[in-house]
Amino acid sequence: MSEIQDPGRHQEEPPLQEPGAPWEKVDDAALRSPRRSSARIEAILERAVSGGRVGPEQALALFREAPLLDLGIAADLVRRRLHPDPIVTYIVDRNINYTNVCVVRCSFCAFYRDPGHPEGYLHSRESLFAKIEETLALGGTGILMQGGHHPDLPLEWYEDLLRSFRRRFPRLHIHAFSPPEIQHVVKVSKRPLAEVLRRLKAAGLHSIPGGGGEILVDAVRQAISPLKTMSRDWLAVMEEAHRQGLPTTATMMFGHVETYADRVAHLAAVRNLQDTSLAGGAAAFTAFISWTYKAENTALGGREVSSADYLRTQAISRLFLDNIPNIQSSWVTQGKEIGQIALKFGANDMGSTMIEENVVRAAGAYGCTTRSEIERLIREAGYQPRQRDTLYNLVS
Repeated sequence: MSEIQDPGRHQEEPPLQEPGAPWEKVDDAALRSPRRSSARIEAILERAVSGGRVGPEQALALFREAPLLDLGIAADLVRRRLHPDPIVTYIVDRNINYTNVCVVRCSFCAFYRDPGHPEGYLHSRESLFAKIEETLALGGTGILMQGGHHPDLPLEWYEDLLRSFRRRFPRLHIHAFSPPEIQHVVKVSKRPLAEVLRRLKAAGLHSIPGGGGEILVDAVRQAISPLKTMSRDWLAVMEEAHRQGLPTTATMMFGHVETYADRVAHLAAVRNLQDTSLAGGAAAFTAFISWTYKAENTALGGREVSSADYLRTQAISRLFLDNIPNIQSSWVTQGKEIGQIALKFGANDMGSTMIEENVVRAAGAYGCTTRSEIERLIREAGYQPRQRDTLYNLVS
């Protein structure tokens, strides 16, 4: 998976969020006149809208030069081409974090606790059953389950847990264990990746979430999470999962130490792997979800990027990821209003009602909603809300 070559990026690229420049004095006539992109940017946008592939250098130009509203219009046109019906989907599920005990100490994470910490936990099976029962009672169709890199859990623990879910909740879709978690199980169990995935699938795993992707550029990962899996390890899990028929999602957490070039390199790595997986024909990425870094209570700290930068990034993701069918709005980190606006910047899915979410909540993102509220937000944006399952099948 090639990265964009930008050797001087940390010296030459300006900060992602700069103080506002002084307003220029313009008259009313100038404000009312059409304001167009440069010919170069217009050509890139038209290429994407027409179904052509945007290259990495073109995507970088969009980040640096394209007007935000022009990006939104182009991304919305691509969404309309891929999803012509006026439908926006959402899912009723919950994010279950089975443990917060973790040994990798990511500087951007406010959720983890070191082994032996008094606030560390590992949920009992009965507690997890209760969470699932509540989800199903609220009309949920599945769970998203992730946790820390617990040093004491063997592969057999994960297999037994999946089998217990399968026995008790035979219709539940289990979307669980991010690539870094799976690589951690590989390390603890001393088993090959292919065998670990095969055994988890046999035990009841249906699909894999894209968590832990952050930015798929090793220089960035070394800066924010040096003990975590590197880019090739994350990609290797997804490639093998697809080969074994396990669908996955892809994600990106941005707005910390990365540059625009790093974001494009991440998108290129995801798109390249999707090309490979689609050629193989077994499974692939079903969706792409990006969200912004939340700084509260983290060791990394720093400023958070603006909602405008989030919308810019999501729109470019829709234009660039021409082989991934679904883009999910990230209302949990951006708030419901920006999540609603994101439906005009390339997203065709509003994500989850989030019956439960703990990771970004620990870093200051307080988000939960109901089915009626998420449907209202979708209708107010001009779309028809439809519940879906984890694999984007519509639910009656």
